[in-house]
Amino acid sequence: MQCTPGDLKDHLIACAQGDRVAFAALYQATSLKLFGIVLRILKDQALSEDVLQEVYVTIWRQAARYDPDRASPITWMGTIARNRAIDVLRRQKGQGMTVEIEIDTIVDPSRSAPDELERSQAYQALSVCLEALDPNRAKMVRLAYLEGASRQDLADLFGQPVNTIKTWLHRSLKQLKECLGS
Repeated sequence: MQCTPGDLKDHLIACAQGDRVAFAALYQATSLKLFGIVLRILKDQALSEDVLQEVYVTIWRQAARYDPDRASPITWMGTIARNRAIDVLRRQKGQGMTVEIEIDTIVDPSRSAPDELERSQAYQALSVCLEALDPNRAKMVRLAYLEGASRQDLADLFGQPVNTIKTWLHRSLKQLKECLGS
């Protein structure tokens, strides 16, 4: 079922008022996209299905908190899905599993906020500036600020102490700021 962002917004507003029919329509329209986000992070179908259920419970409970001025409906729901999957991933890492967060998790391949941002001049300028960074530093910035990787996650991934990661991120952000003329 194809829904416009306006339809999704209306469904979320109705969900906030306890409308189960709207919730079913919201689920029908977005579950494949949200499942894709969770699956790309967790890489386990059964676990992803369980997490997706938790995601929709969260969406149902927090629908009243959705602010259309801050994000599109699919971006808001995608963020909930991504954050929940990352929480599960971190919990698994604590149990000795080795996992890697993928940077290219996409919320809505047809038309999402990142797609719109990518088309903008600001994103183009940021891309140029990220290219000027050392490739590992650029990857670190993307993981930290686009995917929500913690400093500890980055320290583990890059084999460096947390304080070194903090310094590298700080210097990288300073370099990006200078490059962007901010």
